[in-house]
Amino acid sequence: MAKGEGAESGSAAGLLPPGILRGAESGRTQKGGKKQLTICSKLCYAVGGAPYQITGCALGFFLQIYLLDVAQVDPFSASIILFVGRAWDAITDPLVGFCISKSSWSRLGRLMPWIIFSTPLAVIAYFLIWFVPDFSRNQALWYLVFYCLFETLVTCFHVPYSALTMFISTEQSERDSATAYRMTVEVLGTVLGTAIQGQIVGKVDTPCIQDPDILVEEVNQTHATSSLNDTKNAYMLAAGVIASIYVLCAVILSLGVQEHREPCEKKEQPPSFFRGLRLVMNHGPYIKLIAGFLFTSLAFMLVEGNFALFCTYTLGFRNEFQNLLLAIMLSATLTIPIWQWFLTRFGKKMAVYVGISSAVPFLILVALMESNLIVTYVVAVAAGVSVAAAFLLPWSMLPDVIDDFHLKQPNARGHEPIFFSFYVFFTKFASGVSLGISTLSLDFAGYLTRGCSQPEAVKFTLKILVTVVPIGLILLGLFLFKLYPIDEEKRRENKKALQVIREEAGSSGCSDTDSTELASIL
Repeated sequence: MAKGEGAESGSAAGLLPPGILRGAESGRTQKGGKKQLTICSKLCYAVGGAPYQITGCALGFFLQIYLLDVAQVDPFSASIILFVGRAWDAITDPLVGFCISKSSWSRLGRLMPWIIFSTPLAVIAYFLIWFVPDFSRNQALWYLVFYCLFETLVTCFHVPYSALTMFISTEQSERDSATAYRMTVEVLGTVLGTAIQGQIVGKVDTPCIQDPDILVEEVNQTHATSSLNDTKNAYMLAAGVIASIYVLCAVILSLGVQEHREPCEKKEQPPSFFRGLRLVMNHGPYIKLIAGFLFTSLAFMLVEGNFALFCTYTLGFRNEFQNLLLAIMLSATLTIPIWQWFLTRFGKKMAVYVGISSAVPFLILVALMESNLIVTYVVAVAAGVSVAAAFLLPWSMLPDVIDDFHLKQPNARGHEPIFFSFYVFFTKFASGVSLGISTLSLDFAGYLTRGCSQPEAVKFTLKILVTVVPIGLILLGLFLFKLYPIDEEKRRENKKALQVIREEAGSSGCSDTDSTELASIL
């Protein structure tokens, strides 16, 4: 995300082992002999961030309703698929990062081979997630295997791509500029993923069962123009379009970006992982920050995962939910620059309180109102404002925690990856738990697969999952933010202290860059 006033950039020395030498650099030369990336290089780099966001949005918003109503997986099995898939996704981040740190440089670079060779396998696995096999006995196993496989392969793409920020240029300002391009494309990718999946699938009416005692064959006869096969084909068409964009972005990234080695070789040994983990987990501000964002992130993930079912069955907008999703994402995209200005003007803690709490009145309105399409669109736009704040603020505040850690642990170096990877780990694992439990709750409430309507217990459960539970999680998260000790005054003090340390270290000829650029690359 493009950074505002007081934003710092940082070192990824801890992400990679020592012994990295300078490589040849490309780009234009500035005054003083510094290298500058071309706009073309920045655009090619930025395009590489789109696949992760596009596929993530499509899976996050549509996988649950696809499993239940199209693939006709029973709710209990669907809850297992969603939980295990998200939990495995959380585990693969540190595993892939460790494997990359042990890989050696090749003619293509150190990170680029992971991106290139994971892409074809990832698009195949992604397509097969949206394919309904002919057999039904082990259908749940099919989706579980390919969902976990895709999450592994997309991690093999996204982790090295994130670390690539440190190797496209040795100039800190150029890295920040490239990151601004990247974040712009990633936000647009969330809109694109929602639009492609939603608009293609939304063109087809999924046949539903008016009476659960009616056979599926009888239902298909009454829905000759819009069969279940049409819906399956629509999902596969959307998967094919997204897979094509994935490949195109990977090709542009690999051809348009050159990976370079770091300019200096460090002699010290990399820190022990478990010792570093102990130090990080004993840092109070980090625990309070991730605890607060854990609960607020869970709130928005619950809304995301159950939104399609809530619109379809509780509100009765079966043919409008994809447009409501698009309204949310467009609103989030347009308001991210506003929140960037707000946090630089009024401070990050104030931005957290205002941005995330602004969702609460609209969630209450959704819980209390009768089904009204116009009001629902207004609520969707307002929800996008809070989604933008939740998207931006964690990556803006984590660097402040790392700076505070470096001042309190001046001899501890290379622990930045632990801060970011474990924030991602806890968030993804918790999202898997929340999705699994919410889908299991629908099973207990008596969810009817492919039903045109659901029992009142299911409708009530969906309303609780999309309104009451997220409100409780948001309030709990905001309470934990009250305990977060790094306000704007503390942040300015830390920045001045670190600046003094860096100026002293700069005279050695091989100074460390700011730790906080990992906010951009992770």
